[in-house]
Amino acid sequence: MPAGPASLVDLLRESARRHPGREALRHRGVATTYESLWQTVLSASRALRRDGIAPGERVALLIDNSLEYVAAYYAVLHMGGIVVGLNTAMRGAEIARRIAHCNAAALIASPDHAELATVVAEGSDLRCIVAVAATTARAAPAGAVAWGDWLGNGDVSDACAATDPAAPAAIMYTSGTTGDPRGVTLSHRNLVANTQSILQYLELTEADRIVNVLPFYYSFGNSVLHTHLAAGGSIVIENSLTYPHLVVQAMATERATGFSGVPSTYALLLQRVKLADYDLSSLRYITQAGGAMAPALAQRLRAALPAARLFVMYGQTEATARISYLPPERLDDKPGSVGIGIPGVTVEVQDADGRPVPTGTEGEVCARGDNVMLGYWENPAATAKVLRGGWLHTGDLGRLDADGYLTLIGRSSEMIKTGAHRVSPLEIEEVLLALDGVAECAAIGIADEILGEVIKAYVVPRAGATLDSRAVQAHCRARLAVYKVPKDVAFVASLPRTASGKIKRFMLKEAG
Repeated sequence: MPAGPASLVDLLRESARRHPGREALRHRGVATTYESLWQTVLSASRALRRDGIAPGERVALLIDNSLEYVAAYYAVLHMGGIVVGLNTAMRGAEIARRIAHCNAAALIASPDHAELATVVAEGSDLRCIVAVAATTARAAPAGAVAWGDWLGNGDVSDACAATDPAAPAAIMYTSGTTGDPRGVTLSHRNLVANTQSILQYLELTEADRIVNVLPFYYSFGNSVLHTHLAAGGSIVIENSLTYPHLVVQAMATERATGFSGVPSTYALLLQRVKLADYDLSSLRYITQAGGAMAPALAQRLRAALPAARLFVMYGQTEATARISYLPPERLDDKPGSVGIGIPGVTVEVQDADGRPVPTGTEGEVCARGDNVMLGYWENPAATAKVLRGGWLHTGDLGRLDADGYLTLIGRSSEMIKTGAHRVSPLEIEEVLLALDGVAECAAIGIADEILGEVIKAYVVPRAGATLDSRAVQAHCRARLAVYKVPKDVAFVASLPRTASGKIKRFMLKEAG
């Protein structure tokens, strides 16, 4: 029996071999064929090796979705490095913190990022900085080499070291409950397993074409990228939902067969766009993850797009992307369920001692499969808390019905899930406490129809201090990514606490 693919590079190589002239990517009206993409990957791989980047070293990407992002990602895998996709919405200090945490040797970035100079200044250990083409007037940082010059000219070789499927391939950062950056470390096997499972249940082929608005640094967007390239399909890159009607127009014009989003994506489209005005007859499926989709929203979406199959899905970055999916034909008889384990993944609900609970009983959702991460980068203590007994302990609460379908009950952690983002309340509180006049504070997530949750801050002012919500939000906006800034600020005399001094967040949630 022939060996399966060792890495995503093998899958892309095969797509380029089978479909050299087929369009792999389209961005800003420019098409890139599989052959052209593959040659760019090889050139970037050669450039990394030429600059002394060794197998196992980390290469950080600070780029919006683009040809450069895709080529750089696969080039790092090709030469045996570990790719680190960074959230471009973060502030410079946050980004620099993650670069330092993984000790990245190289940074490939866009000068468009307003705080790139801060990132570079604090990344003193970076040995190589590559600047991709900017769309603004911002200049590349000192010492950076331009993408085109870096790639160079001349023939390139496909030769690369043999890939160990168990070796680390990527680090994806997700906030931990302490607010410290946690680098989810994924192996080549994890990435391939996740990709092949999704290919199977979505039945993706080279005929599929997706208009993608999800960032590739995010696990959901990352899986969209890899699955479509592995299938030999096409990805039309749209990097903004600011004008949702333009995204829907692109879906119609490009004859998209698929579209993926988080619940807030679909809520926005339904609120802002009259979908019936567009020819979306080519759309055969839509997928949802990144937070629970209310059955009412699912029904509205199905009514607006009756010909498209809706896949409700559940996952975590720690599982590469995906844990379960609800087959579209079960939407009516399993409302609110997130379905069954994806191919190759076993889902179990366990008690506090790691034992499976009876059908219909609440417990912690656990998963096992080749897509489960290696662990958190250089954090064995945090890894040991979630990888126990051969299972990924998700921290989510749920129950399985008699057919093995999973329904989520809530989160056992205190993480706030707003839109597609998971946010640590402690990270927000740390920033709030740095504001003069704040004595105590707490951040929670409160229900929101569009984003699932939005952030609310409770602030106890210091005696004699004068604070207002605008000043608090401005302070946060200068130090945090936009999605981490509290949408509401309440001033209170005290915070409810337990006997041990811990904040009773559930009481704040009940108060709204």
